[in-house]
Amino acid sequence: MTLFSILFYLISALILCATTAAVTRRSMVYAVIYLVLSFFGTAMLFYLLGAPFLAALEVIIYAGAIMVLFLFIIMMIRVEKKPGMFLPGRQLLPAVLMGCLYLASFVLLIGTDRGGWEPLQAAQALPKAFGIYLFENHWLSIEIASTLLLVALIGALVLGRRIRRRGEAMEETQS
Repeated sequence: MTLFSILFYLISALILCATTAAVTRRSMVYAVIYLVLSFFGTAMLFYLLGAPFLAALEVIIYAGAIMVLFLFIIMMIRVEKKPGMFLPGRQLLPAVLMGCLYLASFVLLIGTDRGGWEPLQAAQALPKAFGIYLFENHWLSIEIASTLLLVALIGALVLGRRIRRRGEAMEETQS
């Protein structure tokens, strides 16, 4: 086993552990922090596989901008933890069924695809060529994603103001 193989499996294990921790945390802030760790692991994996530009994009866009937006939304909404199970009982069965469905499809895909064992040819593109391709062919997708992020940010602001006003109204009635 080579050094690259060892690093690949260690980084993959880090990504799996961090993502599992992000999904199972009760506190939304801790979940976002573990998700950032998962994104950094993904960036390391991209870099190890010879895609330093994608690694930089992963850190800048996902670990940087998107996670800051998530933290901002979480802090604006002020999500309160409720005691008890992480998932209510009525949500547990569908979650387990969906997990089993994904696991079965994963096993079927890996078991039936014999072409997946052949090494892929490395594809390289300069950042300028990648940017030109992206904005010439997929500009509508980029605009839709940026609009959705803007709508989510405005929604978080509106929800945060409603919760803050409701809390102020409750304080006034108690006084």
